[in-house]
Amino acid sequence: MARIVLATFGSYGDLFPSIAIARRLRDLGHESILAGPANYRGFVEDLGLGFAPLRPEVDFSDVETMRRIMDAKSGGRYVRSKILAPRIRETFADLEVACDGADVLTSHSLTYAAPILGEVRGLPWLSTVLTPAMFGSVHQPPALSALPAWAKMRVFGPRITGLVWRAILRASWGWSEPIRAFRAELGLDPNVDPLFEGQHSPHGCLALFSREFAEPQSDWPIRTTVCGWPFLDVDFASGGREGELEAFLAAGPPPLAFCLGSAAVHAAGDFYELAAGAARALGRRAVLVHGNVPVPFESTDDLLLLRSVNVSSLFVGAELVVHAGGVGTTGQVMRAGRPQLVVPFAHDHFDNGVTLGRLGIGESIPRTRLNARSLRRVLERLLNDEGVRERAVTLGARVAAEDGADAAARAILEIVPQTGNPSESSHS
Repeated sequence: MARIVLATFGSYGDLFPSIAIARRLRDLGHESILAGPANYRGFVEDLGLGFAPLRPEVDFSDVETMRRIMDAKSGGRYVRSKILAPRIRETFADLEVACDGADVLTSHSLTYAAPILGEVRGLPWLSTVLTPAMFGSVHQPPALSALPAWAKMRVFGPRITGLVWRAILRASWGWSEPIRAFRAELGLDPNVDPLFEGQHSPHGCLALFSREFAEPQSDWPIRTTVCGWPFLDVDFASGGREGELEAFLAAGPPPLAFCLGSAAVHAAGDFYELAAGAARALGRRAVLVHGNVPVPFESTDDLLLLRSVNVSSLFVGAELVVHAGGVGTTGQVMRAGRPQLVVPFAHDHFDNGVTLGRLGIGESIPRTRLNARSLRRVLERLLNDEGVRERAVTLGARVAAEDGADAAARAILEIVPQTGNPSESSHS
């Protein structure tokens, strides 16, 4: 039996893929430990999994913190340079304890202590990437939240997009100074970029999304395995109202579904008021999943308000889904075979919205341009486009046939006996 430590950081959208993989590892007869923010301990242990806390502790329900994290221009810099990099020693100390007796470690794009621990201990480790935007490919440049126009530069070819990428790396170099200083203290090379290229393991990288969503590019890390989405279908906070959703879905035509995930919901602004107004103007029923954010109206026969729900049940029963564009939600809607409208707030949201448009199964409206008129107009266009619906169903069947958790678990187990420097190989 192998002991696997899966390190993660962020919202539930970051946590869920690791939990899905950990459960599959357990089913295969191995011990898996989730290492992440302490506030997730109860949720993880209730699922029968081991847990180890990692600092820094961040209150993801704090409105001001989430406002800064979800800022389109500066959110990425804030998370990396203000929250994570200055606390690298604490994170490393916690992860060192978590990895006592571990056979394999997996990292997340924001667990910068994991590559350091892997190097110091000679511990086999795999990096994981939840969204293709994190690869920063010059062949398929992502729409970064601080520079969404980069995606449009693809027409100029990799030489030009490569210049832009190198400029981005130079601009962000200072964010990681505490991490690089810590590496130097430990006798490791400080001249690597721990935020981007240096986060990927030479043992292999697990791309935890579907190949239907993003095809591998030649400049992705070596030994990249595209696993598919490791979906976690749990209802963790509905307060027993799942039956209410089932009754609402059965009582009429498929509704529009509006949700902002576990992060963007804290920066919702007037999103839910606009959502209810658009559904009413279009004569559509709607379900609004609003978390702990108060909304100034109540449920009606045609409008159901829920704090939380098993989203897979909601999405399968919906006509169309409007969301912030987190990659986990994007994957869930794709699996359900439903058209989707992304209202991006920050981080990978913009690129995921662009990707849906490229696939022909959705559109996106930047949060700053969202108003009653724009929302109603785009919803009406998507609802009347038979081609979008057909493509969503077709891609949904392909995504549903994948098992990302199993593929990732088996890729992890493949390196359990591996020691020393892995040989290089081509992309998978």
